[in-house]
Amino acid sequence: MTAAAPRVTVVTGTDTGVGKTIATAALAARARAAGERVLVVKPVQTGVGGADPDPHDAATVATLTGVDVLELVTLDEPLAPDTAARRQGVAIPPVREHVARIRKLLPAYDLVIVEGAGGLLVRLDGEGGTLLDLARDLTFALRGPHGSPVEVVIVCRAGLGTLNHTELTVTALRAVQIEPAGLVIGSWPETPGVAETCNRTDLPRVTGVPVLAVLPDGAGSLAPGDFRTAAPTWFA
Repeated sequence: MTAAAPRVTVVTGTDTGVGKTIATAALAARARAAGERVLVVKPVQTGVGGADPDPHDAATVATLTGVDVLELVTLDEPLAPDTAARRQGVAIPPVREHVARIRKLLPAYDLVIVEGAGGLLVRLDGEGGTLLDLARDLTFALRGPHGSPVEVVIVCRAGLGTLNHTELTVTALRAVQIEPAGLVIGSWPETPGVAETCNRTDLPRVTGVPVLAVLPDGAGSLAPGDFRTAAPTWFA
């Protein structure tokens, strides 16, 4: 029997700060619990320099899940990658090089999760390449009878504004012939209000994309063992 082809999941957010890293960790923990070999790739990590650096997203995922992680580029300032690179005076690889590196990593894993930076159209390189370009290029490069399936998961907010931001992200993906696999609500409040409750119903209705998981507020603060146990239960 032929072994199943490795899979790729690209995780994007509707904006920055929507819970993308914890959603990535939850996806990784669920796959690891199912016995899969998982790698999380962060093409570009910003904000890691200075006197008060941001935590590395990949390190957060590794701590919570125990899966393999890989950062391809790190930049000092907490800015869009192309802006941070320009201000730092460094050249960063174009998106096509990230695609090539990810393809080479696939044979060693069952699932490779690629976490973007900010939203779908944030520029990841100095040539205008975005996570949308990376997702599109991976999808078409790996398409075929023996290729690897690629899915895109959108992490969104629970509160006001999420319907507009999520619909815009879905529309951008469909414009390049990518149908999103699902939505993840990145942080669900302990006591949701009317807006959150309505949005949970309206998100799949207005986008036509199912809600795959709802992550509780504070999920990233759980102890690693508790996170790994709980993560699979957050998925529909």
